[in-house]
Amino acid sequence: MAIYSLATGVNHRTAAFAYRGGSPFDKRDSVSNAVLVRHPQGDILIDTGIGRSIGSQMEQFPFLFRLGTDLVQLQPAADQLDAAGYDRKLLRCIVLTHAHWDHVSGVPDFPGVPVLLTAEEYRFIDVGGFGTETARSMKATAAFQGYAFDPVPYLGFDQSRDLYGDGSIVIVPVPGHPPGSVGIFVTPPGDLVWQLEGLLEREGRPWFEAKQLGEDRVAIQQSLLRMSAIATRYPQITIVPAHDPRGYASIRELSRAALR
Repeated sequence: MAIYSLATGVNHRTAAFAYRGGSPFDKRDSVSNAVLVRHPQGDILIDTGIGRSIGSQMEQFPFLFRLGTDLVQLQPAADQLDAAGYDRKLLRCIVLTHAHWDHVSGVPDFPGVPVLLTAEEYRFIDVGGFGTETARSMKATAAFQGYAFDPVPYLGFDQSRDLYGDGSIVIVPVPGHPPGSVGIFVTPPGDLVWQLEGLLEREGRPWFEAKQLGEDRVAIQQSLLRMSAIATRYPQITIVPAHDPRGYASIRELSRAALR
């Protein structure tokens, strides 16, 4: 097995945007990454990050959101894979942590590849406001496939989904952002929080952001407590908040040389 990070975009924000109690003067980069996990039974891509069609996708968003979004587009995940000489036939599926625009933007760049998400998240696409408009526009063309969790506990979670049945990739429910959000454990080496402080200080997003995204504050707090307990009890586990560049520091970036 091997795991690689693919940086596809950066949104220039502040800590105040990312978690309650953050300073409006503390500048933070909010990254949008995809993660390639290579596995003998077939590779997976965790989220897709910002895709080739982000320009037209952004036009679907409210004016004020676009005005406050300082997004710098990097190379889409599909182009990075092609540039590295990756054989796309090895890609078994895309696993979404959730269906917000900055996690699904690149789905159309992988036609025919199954896109796995929880049944709850698939239903949320239709009611998630502008945050899921991008996913909503793909429902007729993307190969979305819902799945359920098994009643098998994993690291304090009551349910889990062992993707390959060998413990190497285990998906757990972390509801709240949105209701069908998941966390993914990869052994060896979605977005419960945007910055690491949100987990360590057990602080969710500011009220305005949470309201706009339709978050369940109670569910978020419960998920934060579970993940915080895991971080404390198992310091050897690297926690990767979806939009915090520090979390990806230990993950090798994809390149042609890396795939050799």
